Amino acid sequence: MKQLLYLFLIASCSISLAQESSSAYDLKVAVTRVGDRFQVSASYEVPITLCEASTFITDYGGAKNLPGVVDSKVLSRSGNKVKVARLLEERILFIPLEIRSELEYVEFPNKILLFEQFSGDTKYYKGSWRLFSEKDFTTFKYDAHIEPNSLVPSAVIEYFIKNILRRQFESMAEVASLKKSTPPKTCR
Repeated sequence: MKQLLYLFLIASCSISLAQESSSAYDLKVAVTRVGDRFQVSASYEVPITLCEASTFITDYGGAKNLPGVVDSKVLSRSGNKVKVARLLEERILFIPLEIRSELEYVEFPNKILLFEQFSGDTKYYKGSWRLFSEKDFTTFKYDAHIEPNSLVPSAVIEYFIKNILRRQFESMAEVASLKKSTPPKTCR
């Protein structure tokens, strides 16, 4: 009985610590299934300027520092359009999963970043990043529609999308918050 109580207390502490760390950036993640697609909405707040946030979100090569991103490189740039190749690696139920994608981003500095997959392992991936500046922080808002190309049941995919994305957005918020101490030259 004591062991059971001990395990319960450890689990409770772990859960409250996980919730605390995500509330540090007011992180919100929602995943809903719409037919064969998943609609993902997320947001988080970081104490950086709008310029620093815009520079961070368009640092495509810097995405390699995020969990699950193995490679991210710019293929081409023309005006406000950027083509990027990405390789993600995750595990679903002990099964390693690599996801390749080539995305086209359309940049509207300090406002919005639109993206759409033009080649890759998912059937459909399209969305946006929106930036909203408040007094002492910037809110990052992510909206996307994803249609996986997988034999794994949708309920399993939905569970892992929620958990993987929460971890990635938490990591993004942490990395973005470091931009405050070393603002890009374009923002000084």
